Amino acid sequence: MSKTFAINAGSSSLKYQLYNMPEETVIAKGVVERIGMDNSIFTIKFDNQKEEKVLDIPTHKVAVELLLNALKEHEIIKDLTEITGVGHRVVAGGELFKESTLLNDEVIKQIDDLGEFAPLHNKAEAEVMRVMREELPEATMIAVFDTSFHANMPAKNYLYSLPYEYYTDFAARKYGAHGTSHNYVARRAAEMLGRNVEDMKIITCHLGNGASITAVEGGKSVDTSMGFTPLAGLQMGTRCGDIDASILPYLMKKLGLTDINDMVNILNKKSGTLGVSGLSSDMRDVEIAAEEGNERAQLALDMFNSRVIKYIGQYVAVMNGVDAIVFTAGIGENSPETRQAVMEGLTWFGAEIDTDRNKTRDEAIISTDSSKIAILNIPTDEEVEIARDVERLKNK
Repeated sequence: MSKTFAINAGSSSLKYQLYNMPEETVIAKGVVERIGMDNSIFTIKFDNQKEEKVLDIPTHKVAVELLLNALKEHEIIKDLTEITGVGHRVVAGGELFKESTLLNDEVIKQIDDLGEFAPLHNKAEAEVMRVMREELPEATMIAVFDTSFHANMPAKNYLYSLPYEYYTDFAARKYGAHGTSHNYVARRAAEMLGRNVEDMKIITCHLGNGASITAVEGGKSVDTSMGFTPLAGLQMGTRCGDIDASILPYLMKKLGLTDINDMVNILNKKSGTLGVSGLSSDMRDVEIAAEEGNERAQLALDMFNSRVIKYIGQYVAVMNGVDAIVFTAGIGENSPETRQAVMEGLTWFGAEIDTDRNKTRDEAIISTDSSKIAILNIPTDEEVEIARDVERLKNK
């Protein structure tokens, strides 16, 4: 029985799940937090047990070594050779990578170089790839790109109305994100409905602290809300989403800013739900405050829901129809209130949410029996999609 890792590295974190394959059973999972900072946290869960340690973890290399040692100490594995595959989530694949790819030195260098598209992620991901290849030299290793699901959108949907040479010379285009999640829930929705995803039009709503919506037609992404970077599209936890670019020099002048990076930092880290509510980037906190009568919290909720409604309506038009709408990720999966508010704004094309069925955080069809459009709640599982891609490429 082979074991496969799904790895998700960030600038100061390392999330992981270890599967028995091809059974797809999770035998260990956890996260390493605050890498490179004081009081780093190492967590591992297995056999209904949880171990958490606070210690200094200065680099991703040390984090990987701790993880592999923990697997042996807890007898989750006896030898590292049991791990035959590793799939690494990569945020930005740019124009270079339009599908999951086997790793070698050149591919890792290219992923590192694409760091200008995702500076907080790609370079850390490349570092972990190098360490993993040292520790597990016999394992099949691949990169699974957040952008690859969107890579083959029609040009009319991924190009910006800028001078065309900005695309040909600088690869300035819409790339999107959350592709692994959108792909998983679209295919799972088709399975739940007993249909072929190739015959369906599905709108997938990945609503979390980072949020995006995708139009999936025939099993392929044809348009998505995030853009050149994850800053575009919906209002998010701390990101502003769509904005008129002309407001940037206006605000920089008013704020006395001279470095565009300071303004971009505000748009990425101080805006969105946090900026509007003045309270929190966590939707749970904002919902509580709204229930207590906080007007700005309620405004933040209304703005978020309104933008979700607008994008769903836009993508019904893009595909000239829709068969199913799927909610997923932290807010989408866990906030019946958000799902209810969004769908109540979309009754015009026959979508009806069932109030009782909607009271769930589990996988479920939550539309009424008479609804013309299926509405589903599906917890995302990006990790199993990564593990499946490892097995697919390993078998090739």
